[in-house]
Amino acid sequence: MKKTDLTSKDLIKYEGNYSEGAFWEKVKKIASKAGVKTIYYALVLYYTLTDPATPSKYKAVIMGALGYFILPFDLLPDLLPFAGLADDWAALVAAVAYVASAITPSIKEKARANVSSWFGHVEDSSLGDLR
Repeated sequence: MKKTDLTSKDLIKYEGNYSEGAFWEKVKKIASKAGVKTIYYALVLYYTLTDPATPSKYKAVIMGALGYFILPFDLLPDLLPFAGLADDWAALVAAVAYVASAITPSIKEKARANVSSWFGHVEDSSLGDLR
């Protein structure tokens, strides 16, 4: 599945798989394997979801993307080196693109601070296009 194949309707299908506890468990479990950029995008979505100003239509898409991210059994199992997180990454990128107007500088800063606390100093270039 290519990232361009994912739509907001595709992501909303996984909304029921999201829970805050499962999200944090997954992030902590795969952080070192997933890398800075993937965890940063996941955290940006999480903080956008928890922001009261985020429109509910965006929250459904975010919950879907994070629900997909949480799933232990998805298109490519997370146990596969490199490829295992590719579909999770595609879901995160598609959701970020869809909700970009709701992502504030303070949300990005919260995510960056969290990533820095786990990975140490983080260069802007490590955060991809969403810095």
